[in-house]
Amino acid sequence: MTDTTLKKLMAPLKGGIALIKDETKKIVLAKGYRDLANKIPIDENTSFPTASAGKFFVAVGIMKLIEDEHLNLDSTLGEVVDFPLNAIDECVTVKELLTHTSGVPDYFDETLMEDYSDLWKDFPNYKIRTSKDILPLFIDKPMVFKPGTRFEYSDSGFVLLGLMIEAITKKPFDQYLKTVLFDPLEMKRTGYYELDRLPANCANAYVRDKFKDTYHMNIYSVDVKGTGAGGAFTSAMDIDRFWEGLFSYKVLRKETVELIFKKHVDLEDHGYGLGVWLDRNNHPYFQGVDPGVTFMSGYMLDTHTQITFISNFEDDIFSVYDKAKEGFHE
Repeated sequence: MTDTTLKKLMAPLKGGIALIKDETKKIVLAKGYRDLANKIPIDENTSFPTASAGKFFVAVGIMKLIEDEHLNLDSTLGEVVDFPLNAIDECVTVKELLTHTSGVPDYFDETLMEDYSDLWKDFPNYKIRTSKDILPLFIDKPMVFKPGTRFEYSDSGFVLLGLMIEAITKKPFDQYLKTVLFDPLEMKRTGYYELDRLPANCANAYVRDKFKDTYHMNIYSVDVKGTGAGGAFTSAMDIDRFWEGLFSYKVLRKETVELIFKKHVDLEDHGYGLGVWLDRNNHPYFQGVDPGVTFMSGYMLDTHTQITFISNFEDDIFSVYDKAKEGFHE
């Protein structure tokens, strides 16, 4: 792929960044503004919110605890966490949480709510500054199904994984991830930042008001700080370091990485590993969508090609990702 081709792919996007890298070449292209009102442009080191993409970071953190023998895939919630689980089945296992087969009710129920911002109509988003702060949204709801019997995506399940990390390490899950993942891989632009305390060169996320045909920031539409379910900020360059770090086994052993990318759930035309999606050819990818946020990053195992698109304007980067992927042999 050439720079010109990537520019054409990026043309429909309001703003964001792309990184495409194979064994011979890396292309990075930024477009639009991280601060729309002040016309401050995005650059290759800008950190973006990534919504559910952070689940993959949490999965890596859990697998590190397993490698260090603090946990195993059959460990249960009741054995690990230090707070009452109320309606949640204490026998749910780590593997069931990692593969969305736990039956834990999702606090963002898409059958009841059209948009993630609907969550905060009665429960102010500024209350969410730790993973435990989100427990009231789901801990008293009945289990959706018997653990291990089917796949159903659950943000709540990954909140619980983050809390398992905290129960074992005695530190906030994001500090643990910084210690075992972000720092070792020199992911200096990655972290779980509070929206009212963002560090320098972070992109605001913008939501379009279709009635006024204007954009507003998403600060009242998402958790003020990310949890185990997502909300990490990262840069395209850090995602490059993340993929390279995984496949050079700097953080986890080869057998652990292979276990993560094994298809644990078959979903017909794609699958799910341990905290990561798998396409029809079993290439791993992770993604995220929030008001004002879209993220997609994948790694083609056969060609050692990685493709990452991030938008802070709620662009349809998924179709752009698919077009970029068509240029590489699968």
